Amino acid sequence: MSYTIALDVGGTFTDVVATDETTVFTGKVSSRPHDEANAVLDAVQIVADHYGRKREELLEETRFLILGTTVVTNAMLEYRGTPTGLITTRGFRDIIELRRGYRESLFDFSLQAPHPIVRRRFRKGVTERIDFVGNVVTPLDEEEVRQAVRELRAAGIESIAVCLLFSFVNDAHERRIAEIIAEEHPDCFVTLSCDVLPQIREFERVSTTVVNAYTSPLLKKYLRKLDDGLRSFGFSGELVVVQSNGGIMNVAYSAEHGVDAVLSGPAGGVVAAVALGERSGYRNIITADMGGTSYDVCLINDGKPEVGVDNWISRYRVAVPLVDIHTIGAGGGSIAWVDEVGALRVGPESAGASPGPACYGRGGTRPTLTDANLMLGYMDPKRFMGGKMALDRDAAEAAMARHIGEPLGITALEAAIGVNRIANSGFSNALRHVSVKRGRDPRDFALMAFGGGGAIHAGVQAMDLGIKTILVPRNAPVLSAFGGMVADFKVSRVKSYVRSVEAVDFDDLTRTFAELQEEAEKLLPAAASTKLERYIDVRYEGQTHEVIVPLHTRTRKISPISLARAVHDFHDLHEQLYAYKQLHQPVQIVSIRLELTGLRNMESIITPRKFGSDDAASALVGSRPVYFERANGFVETPVYDGALIEPGNVITGPAVIHEPGTTIVVCHGQEAMLDQYDTYVIEVVG
Repeated sequence: MSYTIALDVGGTFTDVVATDETTVFTGKVSSRPHDEANAVLDAVQIVADHYGRKREELLEETRFLILGTTVVTNAMLEYRGTPTGLITTRGFRDIIELRRGYRESLFDFSLQAPHPIVRRRFRKGVTERIDFVGNVVTPLDEEEVRQAVRELRAAGIESIAVCLLFSFVNDAHERRIAEIIAEEHPDCFVTLSCDVLPQIREFERVSTTVVNAYTSPLLKKYLRKLDDGLRSFGFSGELVVVQSNGGIMNVAYSAEHGVDAVLSGPAGGVVAAVALGERSGYRNIITADMGGTSYDVCLINDGKPEVGVDNWISRYRVAVPLVDIHTIGAGGGSIAWVDEVGALRVGPESAGASPGPACYGRGGTRPTLTDANLMLGYMDPKRFMGGKMALDRDAAEAAMARHIGEPLGITALEAAIGVNRIANSGFSNALRHVSVKRGRDPRDFALMAFGGGGAIHAGVQAMDLGIKTILVPRNAPVLSAFGGMVADFKVSRVKSYVRSVEAVDFDDLTRTFAELQEEAEKLLPAAASTKLERYIDVRYEGQTHEVIVPLHTRTRKISPISLARAVHDFHDLHEQLYAYKQLHQPVQIVSIRLELTGLRNMESIITPRKFGSDDAASALVGSRPVYFERANGFVETPVYDGALIEPGNVITGPAVIHEPGTTIVVCHGQEAMLDQYDTYVIEVVG
């Protein structure tokens, strides 16, 4: 017997999916803030209990343990990373603050500067200069480097980022600085920009390098502690981590590349959405992952998630490839509050796992979105988490009345309706951000809702945006963990390659791609088969932004025809994104990039089931009053037990379906059918 276990450690719950190669188990345990390792062991224990094994026996027979983690995300959100220094070319230490003049709000003069994850006194400039073609103009002053490292060590710096001008062309000086740091401060963690992001644009490169230096030691310490703890219980397999590009990589790589795991948890849900959407017949999907603390959305076009290289994480630029997930601070645990001018707000502060929403009965006294949903009838207090945890409606109502109703002079129920409206508005705006704002019509996409609370609100979002189909996988509460289960190994590499299209030397371009592929192959674990995808970053000459365009070629050689097709595609993509194209404007390549994927062939665990009758009467377990905005009040609504629903069953709204880990609200004018892959397909009219 061989097991594979995938986990997603969130702020409120730790989700787990496991397989013994024949059956699939899903479950949840409460997360442990700042003690993720024991939350993982708690999750492993419920897997062992399910399969009737001792935890040690299970771990001995586990081949892969796949982890989605928020360690890096939380380090950036809470600014609690490792004490970090920066060594850069003399005269350029303030680039991290200048930010190319970027401000999140141009007209907000009260906007505070970002929290300095590397303080100015810990940013050291050293004498050296390499020109844009890689020639050494000024030799590296090694004594200056030694003195800088000694000063940083004396100040308690534990991690150093190194980012020199034009090191992406010639990395000799950065490599030598790393050697000197090893001599002068052997316990220091070192990040070189030539390893993290070898491409043009100084601010993007230094910011990404600093983020890696700031977060990686924490991730490395956590992974080492977790790996040691698992092996002390008999684990003999491989611990791997979900990456922000939607792939997985081993601990050795992940521990050195924290910046690649900054969206580790949410990326798993997108991977699962691609796999399940494909099987249900939908390749254009907008994902909506609602957890306890956040609402994460991503657009999948023609079976491929959007990938961004211009992301901002906690006000710092991260330019490595990330699944383009837009996050807002609103989830089931988001606290509702009244601000200083009397406006009702929801989030971003969250009640978390402890004490949690007031209705959890764990000492929480402030109202949350979960409390509002309970009061509005969307949730059954006796069926939360499959009946493993009872909810206290009276506590929810008391908290809503005290903190919202009394300050605003309204009833607790009116307060709950207001909280729900504000949350729904924020969710709909997040979906517009990844679709309308980027030139996509949301009506051309299905909405896949997952996470613990996504399916409660999806019906409203669909009507707001004109979306005609909602998809809710039966394993929606643990979909990010399931994504880790089916994810492949993946390495993303990028390199600057500034050329006008007319000046491209095709042999040189082919050779440069081959070198990148060789680098990726060294990092990729052994796999039965691989998939190679190549891209070029293209712009009109004179522009400051570029578009990532796939290169379509069946051989290693890049030909004039394949490049001409990419340029044609660039014009169309540019028009889609920015509403114009200039066919006669000179076009320039800025960078080249590739993704090398090691295929794991885990999708066999997604097996179809036979359709039965369309009659869902056997799953009907009663009714209760449920609030519907379009009905302008409460409606006596049929309630179905999801465990009794079979593929082919059809349920017409209004209705509520209780699955063990989530609740699905089917609104008026909507009809749900469970398909053969255990995904609820909800058709929307009006």
